[in-house]
Amino acid sequence: MPIAVDIDVMLARRKMSVGELADRVGITPANLAVLKNGRAKAVRFATLAALCEVLECQPGDLLRWEDEDGTAEG
Repeated sequence: MPIAVDIDVMLARRKMSVGELADRVGITPANLAVLKNGRAKAVRFATLAALCEVLECQPGDLLRWEDEDGTAEG
């Protein structure tokens, strides 16, 4: 998939568990797992905003584009 999700990176930086993040954002751990594993078809802006607020980051810290080879264009 050309969009890579780096929620794991931010979780590690913030020393936060998936369960805690899901709780603070207000989504189920299962839905957060779908998102963080790159299996989501879409994400609501409200959810993205809540993730950014809780993780104190920008959307670009959580999502990035990769070409079909899996490498980022820069």
